[in-house]
Amino acid sequence: MCLSRKSCAAREPCLSPYPDTVIITGMRIGPLRSLCACLALATAAGALADEQAEYKEMRQALAFAIEQGVNRVRQRSGGGPIDPRVIAAMAKVPRHEFAPPQLRPYAYLDRPLPVGPDATISQPSLVAVMTDFLKIERGQKVLEVGVGGGYQTAILAEMTPEVMSVEFHPNVAAAAKKILERLGYGGVKVNVADGYYGWRPGAPYDAILVRMAIPDVSSALLEQLKPGGRLIAPIGPAPGPQQLIVFRKGADGHITETSIMEVIFRALPGGTRL
Repeated sequence: MCLSRKSCAAREPCLSPYPDTVIITGMRIGPLRSLCACLALATAAGALADEQAEYKEMRQALAFAIEQGVNRVRQRSGGGPIDPRVIAAMAKVPRHEFAPPQLRPYAYLDRPLPVGPDATISQPSLVAVMTDFLKIERGQKVLEVGVGGGYQTAILAEMTPEVMSVEFHPNVAAAAKKILERLGYGGVKVNVADGYYGWRPGAPYDAILVRMAIPDVSSALLEQLKPGGRLIAPIGPAPGPQQLIVFRKGADGHITETSIMEVIFRALPGGTRL
């Protein structure tokens, strides 16, 4: 799928989950080979540094825009401001590193991006809002259901080092884990299972984030939530729309629900939903 109907004709990148193929041809450079090679490396290093600086600037601008936008909406509705720690995480985590090379110029637009046939990285503003509603404190344990490209996972890891993720597709889990380790988030545990039923070996959790649509929250998942814990999930049929709902477990185990807003997510893959 392209960004627009005319984008391919205009030679703009397409939203394909697969990177384009680039063929580099060699040439004879004679006695100046070593010097030219050094100059080429220096030029490439300079270009990379400029690119990284540009990405950082775009990332910080996006984080600022999300903060301003969310706070304006909440001010009108009487809600409190978004947690500055969430915004700091958004400004720090390099979202472009989770995107295929041809989609990196679009990494800091407020939109989801495909990263493979079975994975996406979610819209940044939605990542921020869902993370904020979990009210994660440092040292608390968090379960993420559906690792996707790993971007949301990294944001959660900025909030607390105790993050576990459960992913249905082994290839998606392996790809996300590889990127997370390369970026310094190797402490995150990415497990392969049907996340609809949570991940019992790591339970109980202070917070659970479900990042794909489910018809309801399984009793198994709620049992893995600590008293006082929070769970957020898009509830409803795919392709949607669904309701983004925050579930809170009281000290007595009683569950309360708060509907936040209408969203659209793909269905969480897995077995029969009972």
